[in-house]
Amino acid sequence: MRIGTLAILVLVATIAFVISPLFSSGFNGFSADQFPIPQTDPPVQPAGYAFAIWGVIYLWLVISAAYGVWRAPDDAGWQAMRIPLLISLTIGAFWIAAANSAPVLATVMIVVMAATAIAALLRAGPQDVWLQARPVALYAGWLTAATGVGIGVTLAGYGVLSAQAAALLCLGAVLLVALIVQAARPREWGYAAAIIWALVGVIVSNLPTMNLPVLALAALGIALLAWRAAVPFVKSETR
Repeated sequence: MRIGTLAILVLVATIAFVISPLFSSGFNGFSADQFPIPQTDPPVQPAGYAFAIWGVIYLWLVISAAYGVWRAPDDAGWQAMRIPLLISLTIGAFWIAAANSAPVLATVMIVVMAATAIAALLRAGPQDVWLQARPVALYAGWLTAATGVGIGVTLAGYGVLSAQAAALLCLGAVLLVALIVQAARPREWGYAAAIIWALVGVIVSNLPTMNLPVLALAALGIALLAWRAAVPFVKSETR
């Protein structure tokens, strides 16, 4: 591929992804009437305010992609992560439209988005950490959480599991994946931070009903991820 072409494609895909909400009514979680079994306040879904993290993700990804074109168009560390990131962002540009009309399709799409975003994070080089790996880490972390939410709401919405069972299963799966990914990139705390943000939103959403199993699992997840993210920095300080 010609020098800089892949970097430019990532920038274009990032911009398309960022402006995609302008062509829809936005997205703050699936609505109850999108499923055969209406999902009103599903326990797996964070409170609506938590989706505001997209503003930070959008801005940071644009800055990252623009910097990559300007300063690292063919740097090996940047190039290694660009293809999976490009796939994730390209799918993401169409995701809100799918989520508002076809939740099952949107769930499949976000699984692919999360997998490719994680692949991009794991391939990112060690240089320019605040402009390369870290914004992708935040993006991948939120997508990991969102994948659990999407699968959980879909399972309950189609009667495969109860809303409670789906929440516990999917939150547990998100936590397992998160701990594995965080262990693979232990210094990329942005990944853990995004999932912790989602889990706090889950706690806020479940506090009015005092859903103790979900509250306990979310609190456990926050504690484990905070510990896992802090370990490399604590070790550095004690050396």
